[in-house]
Amino acid sequence: MSGLMEIDKAIRESDDRWLKAKYNRAIYIIQRALALYSIEEVAFSFNGGKDSTVLLHLLRAGYFLHKGEQNYANEDPEDFPIRTIYFESPSAFPEINSFTYDAAASYGLQLDIIRSDFKSGLEALLKAKPIRAIFLGVRIGDPTAVGQEQFSPSSVGWPPFMRVNPILDWSYRDVWAFLLTCKVKYCSLYDQGYTSIGSVHDTVPNALLCIRNSSSSKEKFRPAYLLSDGRLERAGRINKFSSSVCGKSPALSNGVISVDLHKNSLLTASAIAVGDEILLGTVEDQLGTSLRKKLHSIGWLVSQATVVRNDVDSVAEEVERKSSTSDMVFIYGGIGPLHSDVTLAGVAKAFAVRLAPDEEFEEYLRQVIGDYCPGDRNEMALLPEGITELLHHENLPVPLIKCKNVIVLTATNFTELETQWDCLIELTRSSGVLAVMEPYVSRSLATNLSDVATAKPLSKLCLEFPDLHISCYRKSVHGPLVVSFKGKDRARIESAIEALRKKFQPEAFLEINSS
Repeated sequence: MSGLMEIDKAIRESDDRWLKAKYNRAIYIIQRALALYSIEEVAFSFNGGKDSTVLLHLLRAGYFLHKGEQNYANEDPEDFPIRTIYFESPSAFPEINSFTYDAAASYGLQLDIIRSDFKSGLEALLKAKPIRAIFLGVRIGDPTAVGQEQFSPSSVGWPPFMRVNPILDWSYRDVWAFLLTCKVKYCSLYDQGYTSIGSVHDTVPNALLCIRNSSSSKEKFRPAYLLSDGRLERAGRINKFSSSVCGKSPALSNGVISVDLHKNSLLTASAIAVGDEILLGTVEDQLGTSLRKKLHSIGWLVSQATVVRNDVDSVAEEVERKSSTSDMVFIYGGIGPLHSDVTLAGVAKAFAVRLAPDEEFEEYLRQVIGDYCPGDRNEMALLPEGITELLHHENLPVPLIKCKNVIVLTATNFTELETQWDCLIELTRSSGVLAVMEPYVSRSLATNLSDVATAKPLSKLCLEFPDLHISCYRKSVHGPLVVSFKGKDRARIESAIEALRKKFQPEAFLEINSS
């Protein structure tokens, strides 16, 4: 999707409201800058990374919208008039250089290449060109973003110009939502597990995206957009010559923490409950809470949990979305002979296959149901064709159903869920259905301090310990504030609790439980 109008159109047609809001804000900043400065007075700093790739296409769309479709009609649609600054470093990845020059050719970028150190090269460029403002792909989590706003004058000691930061408030998730929604090309390294690219000397694939395969010694990684926790985007910025990032992981350092990636390796799961009765408030989704606890007990991170209607399209859309972003999806509810039992049909539609009779599954159903339900028994034995694996266990009257990375649970109560989960774990040990990793450790502390008194210190604590999940809640309006710590490294949790207590009086926080 290269047309300027198509970038804007892709965002407008997206159902991602958060992305739309970020896009509109970025376009406003770009148009404001283009109103303040002439086109000859602005430049764009491009480094081939994901953030500057996003900014490239925002600038293309912003310039088109600024000029207006009618006034722009006589110009070359692939001519990008904003001067582009590229610092060509000898330590850059070859893929970054190739992508940059390919992008320059594709979008008509007017490259000003700096081959000396960036500061002196920029000084020389600004002396030769009337540049007064430079668009930067800086985001709030970047080390250079401290103290910056959307419009910030250059730092002391640098040549004078206005830094324009249209994506300053964008998150890692926002960046990938934009790139994938607009279907624009990005550097191939991101499909190889790199999440934040520096030089060849300090950047490796992010170990949190490693695909562990005991049968192969070759390291493989999932693409960058599957990183579930954007706070660990810079986890690949380590010593290039350290030991394998996919095997016994070296310590990582992102300027804040140093943790053992093996203990913090993440596999993500999504849980989908199917049921109008849950959405209408007729019943509570109690199975979901139990399932999430069980997943945490084997070291999985539950990234999303949703409830959908008893509707084939609703189930299909949710399964398609979750199966593409999670390692495993667990879906429950909507299994059986009733008109509202549409889960399997939705799973089939999500993977673009038909429902077909399965003789083996039908035989199991016959043994369970007998002749009590002759009219519906065959329909219950219809399974997604070509993608279904039956998970057999002697303690299960009917096998569990697995379709690619989706596991269908037929449990309707706690007892059934306990049985199915125990069988699933046993099957994991024998056939590797699920990976069992180090379980999450949790500790909770309570305080009578107010939210206002604790807000700022807790925010700083989250920055100091981004590898931990730190949450706050109250069980009642006037009850104590509970601060919960969850992670895979008990020592890290101990350190975080000690750091929290140092920020307040010694007895301000009392422990209420741990696991």
